[in-house]
Amino acid sequence: MGAFNSQARLARARSANQPRSRVPHTVVVLPSYSVESSLLAEYGQRIPALEHRQLLTMLMLPQVPESEMIFVTAKRPTERVLEYYLSFVPADRRHDTRARIRLLEVPDPTPRSITSKLLDRPDLMERIRTMTSGRLAYIEPWNVTHLEMEVARRLGLPLNGTEPSLWPLGFKSNGRRLMRSAGVPLPLGQEDVRSVADVLAAAEAIRRQHAGAAGVVIKLDNSGTGHGNRVVRFTGSPTAAELRAAVESLEPWYLSDLAGGAVVEELVTGHQFSSPSVQVDIAPVRRVEVISTHEQLLGGAGGQVYLGCRFPANPDYRNHLTSYGEAVGELLADQGAMGRFCVDFAATRSPSSGWQLHGLEINLRKTGTSHPLSLLHNLVPGHYDAETGSWSAEDGSERCYRSTDNVVDPAWRGRPADDVINAVRSAGLEFDPRSGIGAILHSFIGLDIDGRIGLTTIGRSPGHAEQLHQAAVAAIETPASRHVPSA
Repeated sequence: MGAFNSQARLARARSANQPRSRVPHTVVVLPSYSVESSLLAEYGQRIPALEHRQLLTMLMLPQVPESEMIFVTAKRPTERVLEYYLSFVPADRRHDTRARIRLLEVPDPTPRSITSKLLDRPDLMERIRTMTSGRLAYIEPWNVTHLEMEVARRLGLPLNGTEPSLWPLGFKSNGRRLMRSAGVPLPLGQEDVRSVADVLAAAEAIRRQHAGAAGVVIKLDNSGTGHGNRVVRFTGSPTAAELRAAVESLEPWYLSDLAGGAVVEELVTGHQFSSPSVQVDIAPVRRVEVISTHEQLLGGAGGQVYLGCRFPANPDYRNHLTSYGEAVGELLADQGAMGRFCVDFAATRSPSSGWQLHGLEINLRKTGTSHPLSLLHNLVPGHYDAETGSWSAEDGSERCYRSTDNVVDPAWRGRPADDVINAVRSAGLEFDPRSGIGAILHSFIGLDIDGRIGLTTIGRSPGHAEQLHQAAVAAIETPASRHVPSA
C-alpha cells in the first residue's frame, strides 16, 4: 500500500468520521501506550487504566450515526461502566449506540502496550479484519511506533498518526531545534547531551549566562509525562563538585539512558508560573489546525509530572500559544508528520513585566489533554474559536473544564464503580446533557488497580469548572461513600 493511497484513504475515513456524516465507516481505537521500557515499567499495572481513557471515544457515536467503533484493550470494561457513559446519550439513541461499539479484549496482564499484545494474537487480528472487511475504516492510535505500523500493515488499514521514522522529531533535542526554527522562545539550554560530563558542562554554561538561575532540568530525549525529567537546583550556589555529586546520585537506569540523548535547560521560575500547552491536529491534506489550549497541572518529584489540565489556557497568552502551535505544526507537516501533537510551555510573570512564554517540548502523539477535549466535543456540541481560544455551545454560551486522571486513595482499591457514581450523582453534580454542565467520571478500572479514578468537570467558566471539580472530589471522598473491601 503506497503512502499516497494510504493518506487518501485516511482522508476519506477521517472526513466520514465527522458529526452528522452519513458515510458508513469504522474507527479502530487502539490506545497504544507504546513508550520506552522504563516508562512502561513505571506504570506497570496502570496501563489498562491509561487505555480506558480512549474509551471515551464511544461518545462520538451518537453524533456520527453511520460509524462503528472497535475498542481494543487488555481488560474489557464492564457493562455497568458502558451503561454509565450511555446515560449521557439521549435515551432514544442508547440502544443503537451500544450496538455500534465492538469491544476486543486482549487478556494479557504483562506491562506491555496493547499493540504488542495484539500482534501476539493473530486470531484477534483476524477478527478485526473480518469486522472491517469491505468497509471504510482507519486506526486511531494513542501514539505511533513500528508496532502500530505493523498492525496497520497486517490489517491493511490507514493509521491516523505520524510514521515512526519521524518519531524522533518529538524527541527533546529535536523539539528544541524545531521550536527554535518556528520562532518559539526557549529557555537557556543545550541539546544532544549524552553523559554526566555533558550535563555538568551544560549546567555550568547556563549558570554563567544567568547567574540567578534556580537550577536546571535534565530531560531524556525519548520520554514523556515528565518521567524522563530530573531537576538539579542551584540552591546555595553549589560548587562544581557538589553539582557532580547531585547528578551522579541520579538513578543508575537514568544515567545509563543519558547515552541515548537528552537536553539540559534552565529551570524556568517566576513570581507567577504556569505550564500551558497547545494541542494541534495535522490532517492528511497537510491542513494544520489548532484545536485547544490548556493549563497543565504538574506535580510529583520536581513538579515535572503531568497530573491534569484546565481548559482553556489563560487569555493573556492564548493567542501566542495558538501562533506558536501553528508555526510548529507547519514545520512538522513539511516533514510529513500527521495527526495529533502538543507543544508544552512554561509561562512566567514578574511584578514588573507581562507573561513570558518558554517552549519546553513537542509531544508527537496524543496526551493527557486529549481525552477531556473529546468529552467536551462529544457531550457539548459546538465549536472552537481559535481566535479567542474558547469553546462555544450551540446556544453561544461558553464551556470550560477541569480534568484529571488522578483522583486517588489507596483505601479505595476495589471500590465499586457504582459507589463512586452514586456519590457524585447524590451530590447533584453529575453531568447534565441538557445544560451541558457537570462531572463525568472515567478510567473506572483504576479503582481495581490502585484506588484511582479520572474526573472531568465541565462548567460555564474556569472558576465554575474548578468549583464543580472540588465539589465532586469532596463527594467522592465523603466517609459515608467510602468502600471498605471485604476481608
